Amino acid sequence: MSTTVSCYNPHMTFSHPAVYIPTTLTVLLAAGLGYTYYDFSMKLEATQSELASSTERVAALEDELASSEKISTELAERLREEEAIVDEFSDTIRELSGDIGHLTRLEEVDEELLQKYSKVYFLNEHYHPGQLEKIDQEYVQKSEEEYVHKKVWPFLEEMLEDAEDDDVELRIISAFRSFDEQTSLKSHYDVVYGAGTANQFSASQGYSEHQLGTTIDFTTPQLGTNFNSFDQTEAYEWLENNAHKYGFVLSYPEDNAYYQFEPWHWRFVGEELAEDIHDDNTSFYDMDQREINKYRADMFD
Repeated sequence: MSTTVSCYNPHMTFSHPAVYIPTTLTVLLAAGLGYTYYDFSMKLEATQSELASSTERVAALEDELASSEKISTELAERLREEEAIVDEFSDTIRELSGDIGHLTRLEEVDEELLQKYSKVYFLNEHYHPGQLEKIDQEYVQKSEEEYVHKKVWPFLEEMLEDAEDDDVELRIISAFRSFDEQTSLKSHYDVVYGAGTANQFSASQGYSEHQLGTTIDFTTPQLGTNFNSFDQTEAYEWLENNAHKYGFVLSYPEDNAYYQFEPWHWRFVGEELAEDIHDDNTSFYDMDQREINKYRADMFD
């Protein structure tokens, strides 16, 4: 007898859920990954685009900076050029100011004061040095009053005081003499010594440095009016070593071409010229007049 076995299995009529879960998850994962990839791709593209844009802006800024630096360099160069022009104008202005100042001082100083006289240049009878200052009587050897050019007095006074500090007694025997006074003095010498002899030590009127008011004849209390031996005194030695510091020079040194040696006769020419004459071991009358004139503007500085 054949037996038929029933193969009925109630579970076989339904799909087991576990069989289909992996497939669904894969689909979901794939979809998720695809979206994520897409989103990442979009963000990456956007970032790359933004980076490219930023790079372009950086490049543009670098170009602008380079252009600005070029402009800045050009401006700096132009600034230096303008500063150089300004400096040049400033130098020119200073030079012109100096020239104007020099000319102004030149006009204020009497042109006669540095002229060569003594048989060289004539000073007429109408000339007067302007303001004169009375010399303190303590420094005057005689009882008569003596006067000197007002602007010379401060230099002379300082020299007399400094000599006194060095125990040297300087006295003044003669200072300013007018044209008429020189006429009378020269006439007296002509009578006493004869014109030929008088001409060796006394200037005729109009040729005397004393008329300028800048010239002093010195003596000492011991010599008084008899000052022919003044060169043998300590006072003369002091003047030789120091007078130039105060603007005075010896007009007629030994072996000059104009008059006999006059150690007592000193003329104010200004400190600068006196210093140069002393340093060069020359004399006023050995210099060219054009060279002397260069010192006139600063004569009283």
